[in-house]
Amino acid sequence: MSKKTSEKIIEHIKIHGPSTAKVLAEQFALTTMGVRQHLQALEEEGILSIEDRKASRGRPTRYWGLTEKSYKLFPDRHDDLTSQLIDSVRVVFGDQGLDQLIEHREQASRRQYQETLAQALGLADKLEALARLRTEEGYVASVEVHDDAYWLLENHCPICAAASRCANFCRSELQLFQELFSGLASVSREEHIIEGARRCAYKLVPLTSQAPAKHDVC
Repeated sequence: MSKKTSEKIIEHIKIHGPSTAKVLAEQFALTTMGVRQHLQALEEEGILSIEDRKASRGRPTRYWGLTEKSYKLFPDRHDDLTSQLIDSVRVVFGDQGLDQLIEHREQASRRQYQETLAQALGLADKLEALARLRTEEGYVASVEVHDDAYWLLENHCPICAAASRCANFCRSELQLFQELFSGLASVSREEHIIEGARRCAYKLVPLTSQAPAKHDVC
């Protein structure tokens, strides 16, 4: 199957760097106007950005380059690399070394989460603050209230490859949440992506006065 013109343009810029509409038109035997239509469409999608470079004479020359959003269009083997690294840590340092690696990650997350949650008052606000942090990390998190309990819902797992190779990553996260909300709520994981669920769902049952009010919204 022949590649679309837009795909050819992206591939050319990936290999040769930012380019002008004139160069691309010559490369693919198209009119400059026709190439510009493709470039503008890709810019609107966020795949390309523009840079006007000062020329030796006359008007600046416009160059089109790839944005970070374009990275998803190319092969990505991060999951394979993650799995290989975990296997290598096990071989070189043993399970104890892998546990130390996980503990180090947990400590770093604990410090960050505690600093942010300390600025929030009450269980509801702290949970919303945690959901924002987790979303920034790629978990697509949200908070809901059902049956007198709060739910932290994570609709994506950016560490799925690592968690699949080593369940202690998930155990570590559950323990961290339990520690963060100690004295405020009991925390349990009710749904788990690694076990085949669509999402990870954490149920927080408030202790005494922290019970959710009807106006608590996520």
